[in-house]
Amino acid sequence: MPGLTIVSQPVTVVEHTSAADFLSATYPTLRRHERSSNIVLAHALKRVNAEAVLTGCQFITDSEVLLNPSLHTQHKDDSFWLTVWSSPTTTSPPSLDLVLSCVSSSLGNYPVFLWSPRLPSTLTTSWLTPRITALIHRLYTCVHPERVFSVFGMTALVKTFARYWTTFTGFATEPHPFYKAYFTFCTPETFQDSPSPYQKEGNIRRATMVDIDSISKLCKEFADDSIYFPLSIDQARVEAGEMISKGQMWLYEVAGQTAAICAVTRNSMTVSAITKVYTSPTWRRRGFAEHLVRYVTRRLFDCGKDTVVLYVGHENSAQRVYDRVGFVGLCGKDKPEGVEDSLELGFTGTERGHW
Repeated sequence: MPGLTIVSQPVTVVEHTSAADFLSATYPTLRRHERSSNIVLAHALKRVNAEAVLTGCQFITDSEVLLNPSLHTQHKDDSFWLTVWSSPTTTSPPSLDLVLSCVSSSLGNYPVFLWSPRLPSTLTTSWLTPRITALIHRLYTCVHPERVFSVFGMTALVKTFARYWTTFTGFATEPHPFYKAYFTFCTPETFQDSPSPYQKEGNIRRATMVDIDSISKLCKEFADDSIYFPLSIDQARVEAGEMISKGQMWLYEVAGQTAAICAVTRNSMTVSAITKVYTSPTWRRRGFAEHLVRYVTRRLFDCGKDTVVLYVGHENSAQRVYDRVGFVGLCGKDKPEGVEDSLELGFTGTERGHW
């Protein structure tokens, strides 16, 4: 394509048309980086049975990874993964450099997710260019460009991808980023318990289907705050119903009303993500979200998780809440290793999905 320079490098792009195939090739690397790979790993794990992971992927080593590049295929369901590999020497096993996840949910297509096991400081232009351009060439054979409505991941990955994708397809980026966020984490060592009881008033519990009306309302309000991915009340009810049925939704109840919600999603072997933290405007500034997040985080540690992760917007005042619970690198403090700057950029003229 005019204007797109391909730098010759010993890289290979592999297409995986099933989660099992993707995990069979990538699990050793994803498992070593279970915290940072949370999105791509958890989305893949949802699509395979537990036995496949525990007795299959669990025992794959780097030297046993076999790469089987598939034929270029136009996907109808938009569920596939692309991986980029390189080999330092002809005798060494291939190294996983990049992952692109293109999957969907019951509410529509997810953004394209990008991930790399490398530290952000090592994502130089000379390293990124041959890998991102090769990835884009392959992606273009897999889906219509309209499917790529946004891309999310580490900022350096996303900016490079968006620049070359626009050059390659002509789809320009939206004037403003969809999301600018920090990826942060809490461990049992950084967790900060409260000197006071978890609840000043009310009750924290796991949501049940009896709560679906109130949960749906708050899910809709949460989505409406994002501007770019609003939900109708019917869509919010689908989302709430799925999370409640899977035991993923927790609530803070006061005087018979749902004051705040917190979901636990993207679960892998030792990592879980906290998402959809939202307090009803009626009940704000009373510490309910902090109590709820702290309670849920502690429960996850009690159940065997060793890390809880989340994304929080650059300008989101909830950073103070998460900081007080023990999520690291927020509120102007130095960013330790593992706290990443993340970005979502949208593309004009595309078919927007939801996440």
